[in-house]
Amino acid sequence: MHRILLAVFLSFFAVAAVSCTRAEAPVANKKKITIAVIPKGTTHEFWKSIHAGSNKAANELSSQGTDVEVIWKGPLREDDREQQIQVVEGFAAQGVNGIVLAPLDDRALVRPVSDAKRAGVPTVIIDSGLQSPDIVSFVATDNRKGGSLAADRMGQLLNGKGKVLVLRYAEGSASTSEREAGFIDQIKAKFPEIELISTDQYAGATRDTAKRASENLLNRFGDQVQGIFTPNESSTAGMLLALQDIGKAGKVSFVGFDASQTFIDALNANQLHGIVVQNPFNMGYLGVKTMVDSLQGRPVQPKIDTGVMLVTKDNMSTPEVQALLHPPLDQYLK
Repeated sequence: MHRILLAVFLSFFAVAAVSCTRAEAPVANKKKITIAVIPKGTTHEFWKSIHAGSNKAANELSSQGTDVEVIWKGPLREDDREQQIQVVEGFAAQGVNGIVLAPLDDRALVRPVSDAKRAGVPTVIIDSGLQSPDIVSFVATDNRKGGSLAADRMGQLLNGKGKVLVLRYAEGSASTSEREAGFIDQIKAKFPEIELISTDQYAGATRDTAKRASENLLNRFGDQVQGIFTPNESSTAGMLLALQDIGKAGKVSFVGFDASQTFIDALNANQLHGIVVQNPFNMGYLGVKTMVDSLQGRPVQPKIDTGVMLVTKDNMSTPEVQALLHPPLDQYLK
């Protein structure tokens, strides 16, 4: 009887030991590493660049012997917090190996990211910050520096004097809030004779909502405003359309954020006088690489700066700027 009980005990211990070994085995030993990349939205050129960069990282790693699959899914609109939360929760429930997330809201996504971590699914944050300690790393632009670059350009355009308005993006968006703060703080500190006549209006999530907000601002301040700053792709696009509609494009000093062919054309036509350009392709690439490094037990930096620069008509043709303006999307979005 004692022998039978001893055999059962040893058998149970062996099974438990095997189960523990499997649970604690490095992800690298698995056949495939699956990374869910979740953007704020899926329509703007910025997110397409992040998608392409993510795919490049997966292709590179796979060619080096680490089989990586990127699953790309996000909300259609950049104000649909509930949908983004559901996407995070869905991937955590599916048991992907890791999540790379650009959170729509720096607070609303805290709980789902923490829940994912408890479920064994870690998260790398990209683009926009999250008020959570439960993340692997934050891979993003120095957004406050980007806002400061825009302010320096505005001060140059206006020779340090004039009236300027800021059309903000959306409440809860950490990245654009940092850009707006960087712009406003730099204007106040460095250009005391520039008056900020409006800084409390929001563009909303789309080009169309941004155009409507821009029209309202231009109706109120159009006769006095000499400079305008917008902190992302959709707010810049909406303001540009509104200025074009009333024949003021090029007559007001205008500094925007992010890159698109429309903005390049506007720079050439002197309707935009500067755009602060991030490197979303690099952001997607480093987001996936950082997640895989962490999953394989390699140390990662808690914060990774992906770079930012001011682009004007004067420097637009340089190789460095051209590489930023024309990432190889077609090559990695097939």
